[in-house]
Amino acid sequence: MKLAAVAFYGFALALLAAGLRELLTGFEENRCSMTYMFEYPEYRRVALPRRVARLYPAYGLYLYGEGVYAQETRALKLTGAPVLFLPGNAGSYKQARSLGSVALRKAENTEGGLHFNVFTVDFNEELVALYGGSLLRQTHFLHESIKAILRLYKHLKTPPQSVVLVGHSMGGVVARALFTLPRFNSNLVSLIITQASPHLAPVLALDPYLLDFYSTVRHKWVTQAKKLRNVTVLSVGGGYRDYQVRSGLISLPCPQGDPNKLSLVATAVPRTWVSTDHLSIVWCKELVLATVRAFFDLIDPETRQFTDNPEKKMSVLNHHFIRHPVRLVGETQDNSISILDFPEAWSEVNTLRLAYSTPKEGQVKYFLFALSSRRKAYSHFYCRSSNLEMTSWVYGCVHKNGSSCVHAVDLSMATELLPPYKVLILSLSDLSSVTHLVVSASNLNGRQYTVECEWQREESQTQSVTVPHVLSFGLTASDVTVNSSGLLHTIRLHHFHQAYQAFRINVASQCKVHKERLPNVYRIHVPWFREDSLTTASVPSVTEISGMLHTSRPDNTSGVLLQLHTAPNCQYKVSVRTSLPRVLGQILRFCGPMVPVYTAVTLLLACGGQLSSILKSRRAADMSQVVGNGLQPHKVNLPVYILHFLLSWSCFQERWAMLFLPLMDSLPPTTPDVTFHEGIIPVDEWPHLLSPLLYIFGAAVAYWGSTLLRLIMRLVSLILAPLHRPSVSRDCGTLRRQPQLFITLCLAVLSWTSCGALSICVAFLFHFYRVLRLQMTERSLSHMLNLAPQKHKEAENGTVHAESSSKPKECNGTPLLSESALQEVRDDLQLHLCLSALFTLPVMLIAPSLLHWIRNLRYSHQLDPDPCWPHLVPLILVYMLLINCNTLKLSKSKFLPLTSCLPLPLAIAMVTFSPLHLYRVTYFLMAALVPLALCSLL
Repeated sequence: MKLAAVAFYGFALALLAAGLRELLTGFEENRCSMTYMFEYPEYRRVALPRRVARLYPAYGLYLYGEGVYAQETRALKLTGAPVLFLPGNAGSYKQARSLGSVALRKAENTEGGLHFNVFTVDFNEELVALYGGSLLRQTHFLHESIKAILRLYKHLKTPPQSVVLVGHSMGGVVARALFTLPRFNSNLVSLIITQASPHLAPVLALDPYLLDFYSTVRHKWVTQAKKLRNVTVLSVGGGYRDYQVRSGLISLPCPQGDPNKLSLVATAVPRTWVSTDHLSIVWCKELVLATVRAFFDLIDPETRQFTDNPEKKMSVLNHHFIRHPVRLVGETQDNSISILDFPEAWSEVNTLRLAYSTPKEGQVKYFLFALSSRRKAYSHFYCRSSNLEMTSWVYGCVHKNGSSCVHAVDLSMATELLPPYKVLILSLSDLSSVTHLVVSASNLNGRQYTVECEWQREESQTQSVTVPHVLSFGLTASDVTVNSSGLLHTIRLHHFHQAYQAFRINVASQCKVHKERLPNVYRIHVPWFREDSLTTASVPSVTEISGMLHTSRPDNTSGVLLQLHTAPNCQYKVSVRTSLPRVLGQILRFCGPMVPVYTAVTLLLACGGQLSSILKSRRAADMSQVVGNGLQPHKVNLPVYILHFLLSWSCFQERWAMLFLPLMDSLPPTTPDVTFHEGIIPVDEWPHLLSPLLYIFGAAVAYWGSTLLRLIMRLVSLILAPLHRPSVSRDCGTLRRQPQLFITLCLAVLSWTSCGALSICVAFLFHFYRVLRLQMTERSLSHMLNLAPQKHKEAENGTVHAESSSKPKECNGTPLLSESALQEVRDDLQLHLCLSALFTLPVMLIAPSLLHWIRNLRYSHQLDPDPCWPHLVPLILVYMLLINCNTLKLSKSKFLPLTSCLPLPLAIAMVTFSPLHLYRVTYFLMAALVPLALCSLL
């Protein structure tokens, strides 16, 4: 049985390791370019009012500068446009150097002296993603910092009225929280750009303050969306390299149709097209350049400050972060083309496709495509050019004179920029007033490039393929062959719309004629969210594309599209195959917070199994056995399924509400922001279906974690054994009643005057010492009785004399030690090992608040607010009382039958109410441990 358990949990651990490996390392290499400072960066502290400095001694406000600019701004006489950077979880205020340095270099090459003053806030590198007690304090300090920044511009004739905020990680959440403050003037901030900020929900909810903070921010931005329409918010996610904040969480919770809120992934940003990890998104040169370019385009030339026009802001952000067309919306354009003096510059194209390479010598060249003969047979016109300068290049001719066009309309606004070339796709149904299309292939500067255009029939260049089932485990593949007679092909990937799906998409290209061609671009297009990813490949080649999603499809919209920008006269074979490691990685990416919940469930049921063993046989079972038996999905998941089904009925929901019970907990949704309406959060069904697998993962963590705990106990006991006298009593390491009460009282006082997590950790160490003493005693007794290892004396004839092992040791005819004493110590050791594994979970959950308190000791000796205060005294009492617990006391207790029945219903409740509220795990564990502590007393 033990060998089978080891094999099963070994296999489960291997699956978990494969998923973790894919989650942490299974992504593309970092293709971001580093931003460098050309001069030594300086951070000048901005003086704040005494009241603010006294209220927030750990925080600070700084102005970034380099070289001459840093010297010019020492007196803080500023004339630029203010930008404020907010660091995130454990982030440094010095992370603003990438944004500040690039903005300074860009300003040096800009006429008119336009520049930015980049400020940055020092939040003392607090762990606000794990401890939410500081979030409101950071929000208030941010408000004071904005007011202090605007006071620096009072000497100007037209001082700025608002500040642009750039928030990284939790800094972006704090930026949006500004608008929840009762005295905050919403006109002080009109633009917020967030980088890898989890707006949808916290990554891990380890205390109630974090969830309350998120709930307040969500309620403000959803219910008062109309009042906040003048505030433009752009949220950028890092992609698959960011395993700390999955990109689905960066989606902004807002009502459907809010035009001033944008959420997208960095892989879809033009001229960026890279995935970034959680830290590199701050210094990724491609993304920083896009942000700085947008800032310069947002400057109003009259006021020399950021524009307040929401339409202007959205057009600029759309230009730099979504499509990057030829020019910004609202810019003047010249619609007229008249080159009558050069009739040789015009060529009419009568073929279905044009492929033209410009010569080295500069020339003026235009190609005419007649629409009259193509409208019925074709639906679209596709054209691409390797000249990446975003200038006007495709026109619609309205009036033609001879071989040239006299008057034309610029159609280049729909141009889209791809890594190797720019692309324009025109629908012929939208060109009713146009007689000819004009494509410019002029190269007056002598730079060579290639232009390729063709007429397209959409239905003939679109194919469909059904992706393999997720349970195919990569054994089957879906193949489709494209005989490329065109430049663009689309493959619809049917049934690919859930976040847990993951595929390896291989595209093999072959060409009959080997010649120089434009590169291929393979694009995974997700219609319901801006998370497209692009892959560039040479011709011929074999390219593997990772087919995964950051969000699930919210409704019955079309599925994922694979767009192939191909070379003509080549064959492409596309193979789609399920990738089991990537599926496991996606499951952990989206459902990872459930694993610690099921680990706690397994250890809780193991404790219940240990109590049942003591109740039946008055002996404790082996820890590995009871932890191995803690995997009981039929007893835990089945009631949760039934409850989930019943709550889908309105009559049961009413009775549930009458009992004042909270709603069933669920993980953050995988659907994007468009599904949010009036604060209603959609619930995904597939995490419930995967709960048995997550239970297996949690049980594997519990099994091997408890094994590791036993090894640590043995090692530490060996190290400390020389410092202790050998003991043969089961009461070693216990505390007398008076010292026990005194220590408990001291820990309670310590928790109220400093930090509750510190007192709980000290109580845990007392119990840890008790387990170590039991381990030492067990080893001492084993050696004394010659049972560890058990050695039998062999006679010369091969027989075994076991008298020495079975016969008790005697002193003057009186028995001194016996095997029963050793068995009692072993029983107590197995019991306390189970308790120690269970005690470890609350300690791990409260560790962030302890770290926060330690890092802020020089500013305050008391943690305020303290997330431990509701369960502080009961938990300390439990830890201290159970130090003296043993199997003999428990077996004699009248409360043991009832206590042994509690773990199962509490485990079901834990799975029901703790997936999002991880801190509730401590309450459920305490509900099982308090009766157990009473059993040791009564």
